[in-house]
Amino acid sequence: MTQLSLTPDPALDAFDLAILDILQRDNTTSQREIAQAVHLSAPAVQRRIRRLRESGVIRNEVAVLDASRLGRPLILTVEVHLHDEHPLRTAGMRARIMAEPAIQQCYGITGEADYLLVITASSMAEYEALTERLFGGDDNIRRYRTSVALTCLKMGLHVPLV
Repeated sequence: MTQLSLTPDPALDAFDLAILDILQRDNTTSQREIAQAVHLSAPAVQRRIRRLRESGVIRNEVAVLDASRLGRPLILTVEVHLHDEHPLRTAGMRARIMAEPAIQQCYGITGEADYLLVITASSMAEYEALTERLFGGDDNIRRYRTSVALTCLKMGLHVPLV
């Protein structure tokens, strides 16, 4: 799992932040349009975007799909409670989580639970089969608690930059 950074990258300047703001809203925006918006040349924007990709500030460039329109209307959050958090005891579960396409997000968390999963599913039967694959037979899983989203008030990955 990716560790969360507590400090922003100090090498980012106002131009980088403006470019990132445009790209995270619509990464199909042409470099020429970005250059005009941030008052830089297109080659300068191209160099900055390449640096942002190579440094890992831009992690992925993807299309965000509407899962419900693709036959996956269920969004579930799952709190996973473990007996032992030692990496050797959690390695199998973490590998299963990483390999499971239906898990959209996974966070190691503080509080009563140890992990929080965000899962998409086509049906409750599919979800039940998934939990059996993830947790069945793993004696380190103390319990898990599922919540089903009834409605989506807000969904996104936008990072506030200013």
